[in-house]
Amino acid sequence: MRWPRQLMSLLVVLALLAGPPAVLLFLIGPPVSGWPTTKQVQAWVQQPLTEETLTAALTIGAWLLWLLLAYTVTVRAVTRLQATAAWLRQVPLPTPWQATASGMAGAAVFGVTTHPVATAPPQPPPASAAGTSEKPADTNPTPDDTAVSDDGILLPGGWLPRDTAESVAAATALLWLRRRRDYRPRPLTPNAPEAHTTRLPPAVTAVQAALADAPAPSNVPAPTDSFTALVRVLPTGGLSLTGPGTLPIGRGLLLTALLASHRHTGSTLVITRAALTDLLGPDAEPLGRRLPQLTIVEDPGGAIGLVEGVGPPRMVILAGEPFAADNTTHLASVTAANGGRLVVLGSWPTGQTWHAEPTGHLHDPTHPDTPVPRLCVLDQVTAIDLLTVIAHPEPTRLSPTTPRTPLAQTVTPGPRLPRQSNRGTPRLPPAATSQRLRLQVLGEPTLLIDGEPLIIRRSAGVQVLAFLAAHPNGADTRALTAALWPGLPRSSLPGRLYTTLSDLRGAIRSASGLHVIEHTDDRYRLNPAQVDVDLWHLHAAVHHAATSVTDTTTAWQAIRDAYPADLAAGRTWPWLAPIREVTRRRVIDACAALADGENDPRRALILLQGGVGIDPYNADLHARLVDVLTALGDHEAADQLHNRYLHTLAQVGIDDPSVGHRATTGTIASWNPLSRS
Repeated sequence: MRWPRQLMSLLVVLALLAGPPAVLLFLIGPPVSGWPTTKQVQAWVQQPLTEETLTAALTIGAWLLWLLLAYTVTVRAVTRLQATAAWLRQVPLPTPWQATASGMAGAAVFGVTTHPVATAPPQPPPASAAGTSEKPADTNPTPDDTAVSDDGILLPGGWLPRDTAESVAAATALLWLRRRRDYRPRPLTPNAPEAHTTRLPPAVTAVQAALADAPAPSNVPAPTDSFTALVRVLPTGGLSLTGPGTLPIGRGLLLTALLASHRHTGSTLVITRAALTDLLGPDAEPLGRRLPQLTIVEDPGGAIGLVEGVGPPRMVILAGEPFAADNTTHLASVTAANGGRLVVLGSWPTGQTWHAEPTGHLHDPTHPDTPVPRLCVLDQVTAIDLLTVIAHPEPTRLSPTTPRTPLAQTVTPGPRLPRQSNRGTPRLPPAATSQRLRLQVLGEPTLLIDGEPLIIRRSAGVQVLAFLAAHPNGADTRALTAALWPGLPRSSLPGRLYTTLSDLRGAIRSASGLHVIEHTDDRYRLNPAQVDVDLWHLHAAVHHAATSVTDTTTAWQAIRDAYPADLAAGRTWPWLAPIREVTRRRVIDACAALADGENDPRRALILLQGGVGIDPYNADLHARLVDVLTALGDHEAADQLHNRYLHTLAQVGIDDPSVGHRATTGTIASWNPLSRS
C-alpha cells in the first residue's frame, strides 16, 4: 500500500524541518544575538580563530544548511500544489446524464426515499391567429460526449434511437459495398486519383464507433423500427409541431423516413422546398435531389397531386407557411388513407398542435398522460452528415486535383538490429540474430516477436499499431485520437492515448527490449529499423509495379503474393474502410492485369477466380469471369456464376448493378454490418 510510505516520508520531512532548529536553539541559542561591538571586531581581527568564533561559524553554517533544506521542501510543495490545481481544472465535470445516473445509483444503494411531488402537465403552446405563420426556433441539441444506452445513442450533434443508429451503420456498410461493386480495375499508375474512397463524415464514424463499442441491448422489447412506431403514435389527421425542438425533430423525421424507404416497398417522403431549406439550409436542394425516395414539391397542392397520382407516401412534411387550410386538411386525409402521416413544421390552426422539446420528446396537450416515443433529434451539420450515406453518389470527375485516398508512401527499412532484452534472463534468439519484430496487419493484426505473437491487453493498442502501419510517415496526437475515438470530447483523449501508448510500449519493451514506437515533434511512427510490416512490403510491390516498364507480369504477381487477406480483416474501426478499399483495389488491379496479359484462357480463369475471392462483390471481375467461361464454352457454369453473384448481392442488400444504387427491400435491417469486414 502506498499511504504508509507516504506517511513515513512526511514524518521524516517534518523531523528534518523541525529538529535542527530546535536543537540549535536549545543548545546554542539564536544565531544572531545582536550586532558585534567595535571592541569585539578589533579582538576578532587580532585573533580570528578562537573557540567562540569557530562555534559561531559552525552555528551559522548549520542554520544556512537548514534554510537550504526548507527552501527545497517549499519549492517542491508549491510545484506539487500547482500541478494538482492544474489537474483539477482539467477534470471534466459530469454531464447531466452522468449526474442523473449517479443520483439514481446513489438512491438505489443507500435506500434514499423520496416523497412524490405533483407536477402540472405541460401547457399547450399559445394559439396563433388564423392565417399567420409561426417560425419555430432552431434549438439544436449539442452534447459534449457520445453515450450509448439500450434505447439510443447520444452524439455531439443530437440523439438517435438505437434502431435508427443501426440503420445508419447498415447504410454505411452498404455504401462501401456498392463502391466495391462499382469499381472497375485499371492499369497501375503512381499517384492515381481515387473515386469514392474519401472518409465518411464525423457523425457517421461516431455512430459506427459507438455501436462497435456498445454491448448488446438488454431488456429490449420485440424489435420494431422507429418509423413504424412513429406512424402508430402520430394522429391520422395530421400534426403541427411548435416549440424549440421543431427543427431538430424535423431533421430526425427526415432521416428516419428516408432510412425506412430501404425497408418499405414504394415508400416515399414528400417535402416542400421551404421545409427542406428550413431543415438543412439554403444549399440543401442538390443533396435533396440525390436522396432516394425523396420528392420535393412547392406547396400542398403539388403534394396532393403526387399522393393521388403516383402512390402512397409514408410521410409528408410541410414548412410552417400560411398555406391554404383546405388544401392542407385534404392532404392530411389522403395521406392518412394511404398509411402515411402529415407533419407541419410550425402552426396549423385547423390541425392538432403538439409541443416539441429539443430532447426529442413530444407533448400532446389533449392527452398529457399518453407516452410518446422519444424521437430522433439532429442539428443541421449532423443531419447532412448522416444523410450522405444514403444519397446517390455524385458524378465522378477525376482530375489531377481530385481529392484521393492514396496508398501510403513506401518505407525503406533501415538496417536490421539484433533483439535485446533489458531485464530478466534474455531468451536465445533464433538462428538469424538480426531478426526484428514483425507486424502483420493483412489479416488479423498480430505483432510477432521471434515468430511468437505478443499478447496486447488493450484493444486500442492493437488499433494504434494498425493505424501507424497504415501511415508509415506517422501521425500526430490529434490524428490518432480522432481516428481511435471519434465523437468523444477532445479534452479527454490525450490522456487516454498516452495510457494506451505507455502500456503498449511497456509490453513490447519487456518482451523484446526494443523501442518500436518513436515520438518526435508530436508525431508517432513505427521505427522501420526495428519492426517489419507486411503492409509496407505490399506498398513497395505496388510502387514497383506502377513504375516498372519491363517484366510487368512478375511485378503484378508480387502484389498478389503480398496480399494474404484484407487489411485488418474482421475489424470495424471507422478509419479503416477507405484505406482498406484502396489497398484492395490495387490487388484487384494486379489480378485483372495478370488475366488480361494471359494467353491461356484457363490460366486467366484461375487468376480471375483469385480476384473474385479477394472481392466477391466486384461486378467487373464477375463480368470478366463470365466472359472467359463463355469463351471456353462452359455456358452453364457462366449462368451459375452470374446467378450466385446476384444472390450474393441480394443477401447483403444490393440489387443488380445494372439497376443502379437502390437497395433491395427488407435487407438493410436484417444484415448486420458489424459482422463483415
